[in-house]
Amino acid sequence: MLSSCVRPVPTTVRFVDSLICSSSRSFMDLKALLSSLNDFASLSFAESWDNVGLLVEPSPPHTVNTLFLTNDLTEEVMEEGLQKKADLILSYHPPIFRPMKRITWNTWKERLVIQALENRVGIYSPHTAYDAAPQGVNNWLAKGLGACTSRPIHPSKAPNYPTEGNHRVEFNVSHTQALDKVMSAVKGIGDVSVTSFSARFDNEEQTRISLNCTQKALMQVVDFLSQNKQLYQKTEILSLEKPLLLHTGMGRLCTLDESVSLATMIDRIKRHLKLSHIRLALGVGRTLESQVKVVALCAGSGSGVLQGVKADLYLTGEMSHHDILDAASQGINVILCEHSNTERGFLSDLRDMLGSHLENKINIILSETDRDPLQ
Repeated sequence: MLSSCVRPVPTTVRFVDSLICSSSRSFMDLKALLSSLNDFASLSFAESWDNVGLLVEPSPPHTVNTLFLTNDLTEEVMEEGLQKKADLILSYHPPIFRPMKRITWNTWKERLVIQALENRVGIYSPHTAYDAAPQGVNNWLAKGLGACTSRPIHPSKAPNYPTEGNHRVEFNVSHTQALDKVMSAVKGIGDVSVTSFSARFDNEEQTRISLNCTQKALMQVVDFLSQNKQLYQKTEILSLEKPLLLHTGMGRLCTLDESVSLATMIDRIKRHLKLSHIRLALGVGRTLESQVKVVALCAGSGSGVLQGVKADLYLTGEMSHHDILDAASQGINVILCEHSNTERGFLSDLRDMLGSHLENKINIILSETDRDPLQ
């Protein structure tokens, strides 16, 4: 009897101990969490027209115990998030996109903001930053095609390379007195970084000046040089292009390891997206038995990204009527799955990736009410 009473004690102790450890780890400061989210996928990858990042912020300090993931933040999803004690909602699509002139109870998006602030819930949206990211939405969508190699259709550019400014001005100065005047003048212009090195021109030792500057600063530099032509020679003005990021960008062009019939590809896509139906436009001269080797895809709305891309198949959520006609006329098959159906499944992968990235410091849960509005 004594031994049977004693045996459960270690189990109970371990259980209580694990609860204590779990509760002590299960929160993050909002600012620290935002920094970690940006490390996971930089907001600099987002398109310039997009509205990404922290959209609603409770008064600081704000700690996050539960991160709630959804593709679209509707009122129904907000109610679910509040019931599940969310501290931060990560909504893939930004619920605030166009500027709001007032916050009242009249429209559903205004009501979302009111409910979030009243309940101290932050709202964060990554949108096209996650589209472009190497481990993002388009990469997930490509997984449903089968074994393939892929690259972005429109690669992103490195955000902070090679240097500040987008123009470089280089010229030679031959005399010390002229060099002092030039250096003094250009250093007085804002948004200009200056370097110099020795150069030889027409058997004469000279100093080569290199200026990196913004568009605005460039005009001031050119104005100075045009008024002091006697001070310099051998001038070049270069436009600095940021290098492309090979695995980051909009859309994916996927080349299958082995060709498959269009019918087989349709089955794969339906299985991956868990759909019973898709919409299909057959390219001119194509049938369900036509072979598919190259697939161009874009999660969400693909018209702009896919336009002009050579492929056997376009895969996206939605395209305009006339863009579909254009593609089909070129013999390109088009599969449409509705906008958010090409995005929502990524959230399950995202939950696992963020759990690992954040070292399981917070709870991460998926919305169960979020769904595409078209059935």
